[in-house]
Amino acid sequence: MAIERAYGAEQPYAAGKLKLRLPFVHYRIEYQDFIQGAILSCVPLGITAAMTKVLGIPIEIAVLMVVINNFLYLLHTSFGDPSVAGWITAGIPLYIGYLEGYAAGPERIKAMIAFQLLVGLIFLVLGITGITSTVIKRFPISMRAGILLGAGFASLMRIFDPNQPYMSKMPVSFLVSAFFNFFILFSNRAIEFRKRYGWFAWIASFGLAPGFVMGYLVGLITGEIKIPTGVFDRFFISLPVGDMLGSFSILAVGMPSASMWAAGISLAIVAYVLAFGDILVLQALVEDADKARPDEKIIVDISRNHIICAIRNGLLGFFMPYLPLAGPQWTGGQALVVNRYKSSTPEQEPSYWGGATSIFWGMSIAMMFHPIVQIILPAKDIGFALTLLIQGWLCIYLAFAMCTTNVQRGIAGIMGAVLVTGNYVKLWGNAFWSGPTMGLIVGAILYLSLEYMPEAKVETKQEK
Repeated sequence: MAIERAYGAEQPYAAGKLKLRLPFVHYRIEYQDFIQGAILSCVPLGITAAMTKVLGIPIEIAVLMVVINNFLYLLHTSFGDPSVAGWITAGIPLYIGYLEGYAAGPERIKAMIAFQLLVGLIFLVLGITGITSTVIKRFPISMRAGILLGAGFASLMRIFDPNQPYMSKMPVSFLVSAFFNFFILFSNRAIEFRKRYGWFAWIASFGLAPGFVMGYLVGLITGEIKIPTGVFDRFFISLPVGDMLGSFSILAVGMPSASMWAAGISLAIVAYVLAFGDILVLQALVEDADKARPDEKIIVDISRNHIICAIRNGLLGFFMPYLPLAGPQWTGGQALVVNRYKSSTPEQEPSYWGGATSIFWGMSIAMMFHPIVQIILPAKDIGFALTLLIQGWLCIYLAFAMCTTNVQRGIAGIMGAVLVTGNYVKLWGNAFWSGPTMGLIVGAILYLSLEYMPEAKVETKQEK
């Protein structure tokens, strides 16, 4: 049984400032979040195709890298950071374009190593100095809301894009699963049903799992989802650790050249700019959860998040260069964990840390079992689409709730639109001019010209 805490306090931890929390000691495993994680176990495997094509990594080694990376996510919630961690996803096309400028083979691997270690160094410096924490404290509400709107718009645009598989290849199963999930998670009627019927509250506690199962069954009936094959070909996935270290680590390919370090600096800065938006979304989602559950205090320490991101990027860069990088947050997973935590009583989910950690225990362990992966694989798009929907819903309503004036709402709306559409990388021939960069620039200009009033601050100080 996990250690109990005082009302309104932080969940107990060990090892002083490290804030170490262990399963069954400092939190219980939340089987609902564990199952959600297992359902989403195939989502990270989607990056293996790019890793094989761009970096020349054999599929068995690429899968192993994904599994190891998933276990590294647990560093965050095990050491006091409430982030449900992920990749720096938005920049993947930029990383691929940069790497393709090098010859395939060891040269390209070394370029990836230099780039990833530079990203880790940026996280480390900003984490130790606390610069990002200071910037975020002073970051305008309108621009925070703009980033949230951009994240929400990007999720929903991807779902309803006719070039994506959700509506084009599985419209019936996707729409049924989406409706079912939205009803049990967000409808006013469902809130009453949870209070009135214990069985309904139990089903709703599984988050996206009920909608996923419903969509899977409908897909099998309509033929939109294929029947799983090769389920029992083997029990565990391959674990070619020796081949991975002997072919793709810095020990095998050698140290990157000085020119590679220099060339990677600008893209590393761009990658951090992209990650900055994830950090703001993380803070907003966790603060929303903290307000909804006054029985537990959840603290977002940006410096801690940065240092752990630096450690992950350092480990990956040295031993298994990882194309999508190690980012500060996975918004889809964060939204799932936060939504279930907010909707639960202290008796149903005693601590945030149980859900935030269990989702990755479930995902990481499930990925090691071949039968589980093969069963879930045909419906992986359903699971991914549901995370995008929930992410879009939470980000957009939080953005609207933040803004208190029409000026703030207008700035947030325009900034959000620029974030998802203002990609000038190809037009201007520089990776810096990505959508997130343009969104931050446009948002800053609008804030300074339309909202910022330094004289108001002076008057407030004089009144005091």
